[in-house]
Amino acid sequence: MSNPTPGTLAWFEVATSDPGGAEKFYGSLFDWSFAADGPAASGGMDYRNIKASGADGPMGGIFGTRGEAPGHAVFYILVADVEATCADAEQLGGSVVSKHLDPGPGAPTFAYLRDPAGNKFGVFSPPAA
Repeated sequence: MSNPTPGTLAWFEVATSDPGGAEKFYGSLFDWSFAADGPAASGGMDYRNIKASGADGPMGGIFGTRGEAPGHAVFYILVADVEATCADAEQLGGSVVSKHLDPGPGAPTFAYLRDPAGNKFGVFSPPAA
């Protein structure tokens, strides 16, 4: 992993009993790719590193829980258009928890979504310059 700029998303984890479904959803929504984490796999763990299109290295991972741990995910992703991303998420089997498209002067637009497995996450766009 490269050294992230302070204040940016450095790593996140999605834990799920359906890692293949998580790959399909997030890969389609954000154009992410996935690769098995070698050291984790050699230890018997299903852990898949997540890489954004064009990135030098991974930024997070999917942990296949095999039903042995509760699912979790909490992170925010920068997007060009919050409303369009909400629509895309619903098309891919996710749901919108809440949208905040006019939060006030200087505030980013954002939304809380759930993926098809029910994990909550956020998307945001910075305020207009």
